[in-house]
This record gives sequence, C-alpha cells and structure tokens, in this order.
Amino acid sequence: MPEFIQFTSPIGTITACSADSGISRIDIGNEEPADALVSPNELLQRCKQEFEEYFSGQRKSFDLPIDWLVMPRFQVDVLRVTLTIPFGSVRTYSEIARELGKPGASRAVGKALAQNPLPILIPCHRVVAASGHLTGFSAADGIVSKAWLLQLEGHHVVAEKLA
Repeated sequence: MPEFIQFTSPIGTITACSADSGISRIDIGNEEPADALVSPNELLQRCKQEFEEYFSGQRKSFDLPIDWLVMPRFQVDVLRVTLTIPFGSVRTYSEIARELGKPGASRAVGKALAQNPLPILIPCHRVVAASGHLTGFSAADGIVSKAWLLQLEGHHVVAEKLA
C-alpha cells in the first residue's frame, strides 16, 4: 500500500505518495495537511525536504526516484523530456513534440502533461504555449500557481503570459 506525506507550500498543501519504486504521485491543493501519517518513510521525508528547499530557492533540481510504472508509454516519453528542462528555462509543447520525433503531436504532448501525476517534480510548469501564454496546471489555482513557480525560477509573468 502506498504511503504518503502532506505538508504546506506557498501554492497549497502538497500530498506526496510513494510506491516501492519511487514517488508515485504529487497532489497540490488548498486543504490543510492531515496528520494521517505520523512517521513517513525515508523517501517521503526526503521528498518533503527537497520540495521545501525548492520553494525556498535553495534547490534547482530534484533527486528523487520516480515510479514510472503507473503511466502510459507516450506519457512517460513526454515526461522524461520534460524532466530535462532546466530550472529557469521553458519549452513549448511543439518543441517537446519535435524532440520526441513527433512534430505534429503538440496537443498530445499537452494532454500527457495535463495528466502529469508528479507536478513540480516533473516540471510541467516549465512548458508554455508557443505564444508564451501559460496554459493549464493541475495544482490548486491552476495558472496562478504555474505563474508563481515560473516567477520563483526567475521569469516575469504578465497577464498569464511570459514577458
């Protein structure tokens, strides 16, 4: 049975779940953290620490194992490319599609990212429309949270668009 940990962040309560092979899910919402797991496993404690370091500006990348077993193959391919986007950088959906060798698959890339079970850990917030507009984000407050994360990483966002 997966274990989980909850903690507060600047964009809402984060619930991180782990499975045998790594972090399996990250949910970001507005609820207050529950005291459901008093003694989380070492991986979840490390996950919380790395997220806290990221939010405080001390961490630019994560060093956590990911449970890829819960995702379809195309989504794994998209998310693996997304993992390579460095802190402070952005890519477009079409750039990711081209990198996958599927230049016409921008919408499929968007759909795969919309279902990213590990937001922030797999930085789908770093993917924007070709116009620079921010598009959906699965965290509470959606685009507001995406804008906050991009600003944390040094971007200037005006009216839901990179400036």
